[in-house]
Order: sequence, then structure tokens, then C-alpha cells
Amino acid sequence: MTVDTLEYLLALHVTPASRDDRAEAGRLAAAIQDATDESVELAYVDQGYTGEKPAGAARIQGIALEVVRLPEAKRVFVLLARRWVVERSFAWATRCCRLVKNYERYASTLASLHVIAFACFMPRNTVILMQGA
Repeated sequence: MTVDTLEYLLALHVTPASRDDRAEAGRLAAAIQDATDESVELAYVDQGYTGEKPAGAARIQGIALEVVRLPEAKRVFVLLARRWVVERSFAWATRCCRLVKNYERYASTLASLHVIAFACFMPRNTVILMQGA
């Protein structure tokens, strides 16, 4: 899942658990650029996207990856810059009972349910964000 800084859903790909995140970086970067008319230059990613393979795949699409790393000696809760945005989006998605557990037979059904959930959340969240500004 990729979201922008306002937590709007940009791209979503559902893959089997056996599939490596790094292998999907190029596909996800292409979907991001398609959704934003190639205006994204930097993407904050978690440590699942470390290495040259995902960085190279994203670079082909014109996106530089910045990996948000955990502190070396993590003993207490640490808020990681930018990483919480996508985590909060996952939390919003789990408000929908159907998305709490993965019962879907087809990946396309699960992806469609996420899009529907975000379509329901975004108008409300936009009002909340505008009121806070």
C-alpha cells in the first residue's frame, strides 16, 4: 500500500505472503507514477525495501527511496518519521470488519475492498485535516 502524506491511497497491490516486498517495488513505483502523473520523486519506505534491487526498480520510475530505519538500540517506543502515515492507514482499513482478517479467495477482491474502504474514509478525514489546519 502506498499513501501520500495526507493519507490518500495512491496504489495497492495484494500479493501472497510468500512474495518478497522487494520484488514488488518496481510494480508499486510504476503504479504510483501512473496515479500521480509521474510527480512523485521521493518515497519513504520501511526496512522491507532495503537493498539495491528495490532502489533500482524505483529509480527506473523516477522515484528515490528513503528507508526509515529503526534505532539501533530500541528500548522504548520511538515514533519513526513518515512511517506512521501508512501504518495509520492500515489501522483505518481494519475498522472495516471485512478487512480485519483475510478471508478473500482472490487478491483482486481484497484490493477492491480496500479501495472501497478508503473511498469511505477519505471525505471524513479530509474534513478533519482541514479543520486542524
